[in-house]
Amino acid sequence: MLEAEAEKATVLVPAPERREEFDGGRIVDISHYYREDMPEWESSEGSGEFLQLARSMRNGSDIANFSELRLTAHSGTHVDAPGHVFEHYYDTGFDVDTLDLAVLNGPALLVDVPRDKNITADVMASLNIPKGVRRVLFRTLNTDRYVLGCLQQRPLNFVP
Repeated sequence: MLEAEAEKATVLVPAPERREEFDGGRIVDISHYYREDMPEWESSEGSGEFLQLARSMRNGSDIANFSELRLTAHSGTHVDAPGHVFEHYYDTGFDVDTLDLAVLNGPALLVDVPRDKNITADVMASLNIPKGVRRVLFRTLNTDRYVLGCLQQRPLNFVP
């Protein structure tokens, strides 16, 4: 009886339409898709199989499908926590959940870094980033390598 009632109560709600514009600006998703060959810190193999179906309703033994996602914190597109590189921040719990999302979202300047350069103070000065710019995204050789095929063209570091 409960199954029949649950079936009647099920209402499909369509997902909201994805907006490419918001508040007069264009939304650009810069995240990369998770793939088995995506770079992973200290791995020459990539992340490997990271998504598994732990329990399945396919054989009738469960009421839902349960997936397990297993990744390191440095997989795919991510923001490093301040405590990742500063020990005193780590000790005080200054983690990504303490970051102000307004700092991470909003208008950004996309800067093309010369493909034969690392981002140094001299390179930064040569990029002529206007004063007042709050967010800068860097397109680097790693961006090209990541887009062209993850581990087939191994990034120099993990900042695509």
